[in-house]
Amino acid sequence: MPGRIEDYALIGDLQTAALVGRDGSIDWLCLPRFDSTSVFAALLGDRGNGRWRLAPAGKDVKECASRAYRGDTLVLDTVWETASGSVKVTDFMPQRDQLPDVIRVVEGLSGEVAMRSELALRFDYGSVVPWVRRTDHHRVAIAGPDSVWLRTEPPVPMYGRDMRTYTDVTVAAGERIAFVLTWHPSHEKLPRRVDPYQALEQSLADWQEWSGRFSYDGPWRDAVLRSLITLKALTYAPSGGIAAAATTSLPEEIGGVRNWDYRYCWLRDAALTLNALISCGFLDEAHAWRDWLLRAVAGDPADLQIMYGIAGERRLPEYEVPWLRGYEGSAPVRVGNAAAGQLQLDVYGEVLDSLFLARDRGLKDEPHAWNLQRALMDFLETKWREPDEGLWEVRGPRRHFVHSKVMAWVAADRAVRTLESVPHLRGDLDRWRSMRAQVHAEVCEKGYDATRNTFTQYYGSAELDAATLLIPQVGFLPMTDRRVRGTVEAVRRELDNGGFVRRYSPDTGGVDGLPGSEGAFLACSFWLADALHGTGDEDLAGALFEKLLGLRNDVGLLSEEWDPVAGRQLGNFPQAFSHIGLVNTALTLSGRQRGRG
Repeated sequence: MPGRIEDYALIGDLQTAALVGRDGSIDWLCLPRFDSTSVFAALLGDRGNGRWRLAPAGKDVKECASRAYRGDTLVLDTVWETASGSVKVTDFMPQRDQLPDVIRVVEGLSGEVAMRSELALRFDYGSVVPWVRRTDHHRVAIAGPDSVWLRTEPPVPMYGRDMRTYTDVTVAAGERIAFVLTWHPSHEKLPRRVDPYQALEQSLADWQEWSGRFSYDGPWRDAVLRSLITLKALTYAPSGGIAAAATTSLPEEIGGVRNWDYRYCWLRDAALTLNALISCGFLDEAHAWRDWLLRAVAGDPADLQIMYGIAGERRLPEYEVPWLRGYEGSAPVRVGNAAAGQLQLDVYGEVLDSLFLARDRGLKDEPHAWNLQRALMDFLETKWREPDEGLWEVRGPRRHFVHSKVMAWVAADRAVRTLESVPHLRGDLDRWRSMRAQVHAEVCEKGYDATRNTFTQYYGSAELDAATLLIPQVGFLPMTDRRVRGTVEAVRRELDNGGFVRRYSPDTGGVDGLPGSEGAFLACSFWLADALHGTGDEDLAGALFEKLLGLRNDVGLLSEEWDPVAGRQLGNFPQAFSHIGLVNTALTLSGRQRGRG
């Protein structure tokens, strides 16, 4: 049985990541990339689907006494207390030179502690049991294209039983033993061995050097930096893309079907990510993310997708994995994401807003970037009046979503403002100004409920949408506008979920075409805090932000949603969108955020 979502911590090497539970079990790891098939999938099934537990032997100690990241790094220290002594396990993945390694260092702190490593490798999402053999102090597991090598430093005996590999070792105070697990293609020779102790020192140095560039010195410093470290951990270093989460199919409702694969890059994250990174001094990552964006969207504007693979891949076919029962029985488990083929008009606004922000923040223009933006505008001019699937990727009928139209306005607005500020660029300024005015007038006429004084989810709807909280943030209307204030109050009142915010009401309007419900959406709750701050309710904004900070787990991580009834995290984990929201709200409330509008 996997732990609660908040029981997990994250380790990673900037190309993939693993989830480590409080019981010492790594229950999720895909190799060699975030979106590769898994070698450990107990998170979505059971022990038989693969895991690696390293903990004190016996049944008396089931969970660690404490755990924490070592300083401003992604190196995890877990302390165990037993009747015979105490021990620390340090888990990390060194930023790779060639191949991915998972390293677990056991260090005796007091007395003597008997430790057990139980390794069950199961390739292809828990479906393939590899053939395991011994060689040169290694255990080697091979099946098809994959091979995984396990060794210890210093060498200790290993044995096999019940299709698992075990290691039993007793450590006294001051003694250390390192376990090194390495993946590589089965047809290639294993490269040189990594020294686990040198790798630990180098990993600490790498993360400390990166964190040293952090320039925010305001309130909530530690929470902001931990969120940025998490975003960095979700970065695929070879391309600069940022995965939305490290997992697939963690449910938005326990036992429900709202289980999606989030191991890809969403375009709409771009503006918020760029803003957060640049505002906190991480210009290299902002450059890499902007360049990933330009590569990903290059081509026919009609083929623009809402998401791409972490290296910019376009084809993300969705299929179900029936042999995994799902997290706490929440089936189906899905791989790939069919929403990549949806029409979501807001992404055109997100892309143009991202590139506008990049230019405004001082990132040097790429020569071809403006031609690409012109092509996107030409396409959007012919499409903005059409219905779409919207920000929330509904699987029901297309509708005229208000947020989509607002972001079409953003696209036109940023194109106009770019031409106004950079005169040498070419474009049809009058036509784009006209489009901007038309979109604005239509949204205010068809997307606004004058009786209730609120913008709605889609034209003619009585439903609300938390995305309308972004209307003032993107500059569509000022915070002082009575319609904005009315929308903030309506969302706060009608989309309340235990003091937090639903993104919409999935159980009333049937707009998303799916059964069941979901928890409070954390990014939307951060948006409400921003909006309350903007409308002058600073005490309420601060109180909500502190409540949201209190939802983080013991190592500072957030998933996608929160269940206020059960008091637990829901959805894929850790969720980039939630951590972006945390960073941007901290910057807003401390007066260090520059608006997008």
